[in-house]
Amino acid sequence: MIEVKLPDIGDFHDVEVIEILVSPGDSVAVEDSLMTLESDKATMEIPSPEAGVVQEVRISIGDKINQGDVILLLQSAETADEAEQAETEAETAEVAAPETETASPPETAPAAAAAPASGAVQTLPVSIPDIGDFKDVEVVEILVADGDSVQKDGSLLTLETDKATMEIPSPHAGVVRDLKVSVGDRVNQGDPLCDIETAGGAAAAESAPSAQPSGEPASTAAEAAAPAAEAETPQRLPGEKEARRRPVIAKPSDAPRGKAHASPAVRRFARELGVDLYHVPGSGAKSRIIKEDVQDFVKRTLAEGAPEVAASGGALQLPRPPEIDFSQFGEIEEQELGRIKKISGKHLHNAWLGIPHVTQFDEADISELEAFRKGLKAQAEKEGVKLTFMPFLMKALAAALREYPQVNASLSPDTEKLILKRYVHIGVAVDTPNGLMVPVVRDVDQKGVFDLARDLMDVSSRARAGKLSPTDMQGGCISISSLGGIGGTQFTPIVNSPEVAILGVSRAEMKPKWNGSDFEPRLMMPFSLSYDHRVIDGAEGVRFTTYLSGLLGDIRRLVL
Repeated sequence: MIEVKLPDIGDFHDVEVIEILVSPGDSVAVEDSLMTLESDKATMEIPSPEAGVVQEVRISIGDKINQGDVILLLQSAETADEAEQAETEAETAEVAAPETETASPPETAPAAAAAPASGAVQTLPVSIPDIGDFKDVEVVEILVADGDSVQKDGSLLTLETDKATMEIPSPHAGVVRDLKVSVGDRVNQGDPLCDIETAGGAAAAESAPSAQPSGEPASTAAEAAAPAAEAETPQRLPGEKEARRRPVIAKPSDAPRGKAHASPAVRRFARELGVDLYHVPGSGAKSRIIKEDVQDFVKRTLAEGAPEVAASGGALQLPRPPEIDFSQFGEIEEQELGRIKKISGKHLHNAWLGIPHVTQFDEADISELEAFRKGLKAQAEKEGVKLTFMPFLMKALAAALREYPQVNASLSPDTEKLILKRYVHIGVAVDTPNGLMVPVVRDVDQKGVFDLARDLMDVSSRARAGKLSPTDMQGGCISISSLGGIGGTQFTPIVNSPEVAILGVSRAEMKPKWNGSDFEPRLMMPFSLSYDHRVIDGAEGVRFTTYLSGLLGDIRRLVL
């Protein structure tokens, strides 16, 4: 049993494990990749120092590890089956050689003559090896330059497809000469890559078989050399590079939409935001993804409806709350959430995440308005209605929407256009036993306060009885949420998308107000306006609330 420890990785410390490429029971060869580490400046794969079978993995994704830490246990690959196979091959080689044939100096002399003298220089062409079924693969990075020394299997360049990033190793040790590719080129198997200038003795040592045993026939050695050469020329990338064919992505995706060519720092940044880089278009050189691309993607996704994407498992994934067993703390009871709360809760959640909210607070002096309302009490009884403050608020709000049409609007689905509405329909939140509902009162600007009082009585009674139709809750321009009858001083309501604003009304109370000479008691009503900051800026928001406050302070202005 071999303890595989993290080798020397330079000056990096507490490097994060971002991918584990093996699991218990897997067979690995020498230099096969075991895991991938990532720091702020580099992504590196850790190779296996021995061949064998993985018995136990000692690390997990997300762990921070350092040089010398044990990463896994490996069982040696020297098994009885392998020994038996080697013995069988040896017997086959002996049978293949005639027993009466012996090695002679004249037969071996030509082979020796064919080999270049030790220290002679050879220039060997290097081409793109077998890279699987990929065609016209783009060169995204060249890792060497003319004159650089490389070891055998040292990386020469990086190729990238829509599904994989792979490094091409050098088949020889030597000096790089005459690079024939550039970043951005598209290459295929067999295309010339570069030349490797190597000492003749070294080249021969790479390709020739080891010294044959004394007395072995030359013909036998030649026959053995041919299959050995075939074995040393694989039809695909070496095993240690095979793991690099894995898609380099921030999160797994069943249907990647594009490339994920980015630096380790950008990948880390994307993972922190929960962004799948396969969905992010790159604006850097050769479509490389930069940090600004990730930021722009998040902003665009939120603007286009991030909640729907997140809920469906798309590119932008919001973290789920932890699962907690509350029964360990005491007695609990599970109660099913009502259907209306489930529906409205999802809608409000989407609106809160997808709309950049701003809330403007203000107050209105409704002393004169309240006296006027009470003065109409007798007439309201003759009309058969209960005249509350709400119809007056709706009339004032309708007038404010006419004055500020930007508030009476909605964004187009692509968020590129503003849809201005020539009608005024106002939604009014109604508290029902089953949850909050927002029926819509239509053509508010064309109705009087008594007509609005009748409409409110009708929709409120049908809402509490559960008899509202879907059309009764559609088409609103703005909503009103009034908590004045319950209490409270201020609150921040959530915009009822696709509307761009919502009015929150709190309980009115008597306050001392300065009239220029002394303080006098005035009935002040606090209210707030939450709005979509993509459509309404702060200056326009405060102008709207100031205008509305003025209308409520002097209702006579409605007739101007």
